[in-house]
Amino acid sequence: MRQVILSEKELHEICVRIGGELNTRLKKEGSLPVFVGVMKGGLNFMMDLIKQIDLPILTDYIQISSYSGTASTGIINLKKDLTLDVKDKTVVIVEDVIDTGYSMHYLKNYIVSKYHPKEVIIVALIDKTFLRKVEVKTDYCGTVMNENKFLMGYGLDYNELYRNVPYVYVPDKEEIAEYDHLLGK
Repeated sequence: MRQVILSEKELHEICVRIGGELNTRLKKEGSLPVFVGVMKGGLNFMMDLIKQIDLPILTDYIQISSYSGTASTGIINLKKDLTLDVKDKTVVIVEDVIDTGYSMHYLKNYIVSKYHPKEVIIVALIDKTFLRKVEVKTDYCGTVMNENKFLMGYGLDYNELYRNVPYVYVPDKEEIAEYDHLLGK
């Protein structure tokens, strides 16, 4: 039986909670905040989160890669850059999972050094703080995990499969074997 980590109901509750907290914080801004979804995993979360924001916002996307299958390669590649000018704006980075911190550390430093935003707010659906290798402060977090489990669904994938599942789950070995078969591996 599939182990569900975050149900559809729990995901909705996380979006409502974090959306409410961001509404309070961002209402004080003098400029339009820019929500930046980290592709591809963070897009489902970002789309549901911004539905809870009740003020004008801008959206953009950035894509990096550091995973192959179920493991991080440790090498971060920028695959798609921002298209909006975020200079002097509040940037809200929306990410699916922060674990070692390497990717988020890279993203934040990249955006700050290249674009010079007013501030960067980091939002993570899942924070695996126990796996940190570099310091990264998550401003808003859906849930903290204290076990290193490979997660899928709700934007999280296995070689691009099953991002469309509406909840977060841990695939078992049989499911991974099935996914490999689907992929012709």
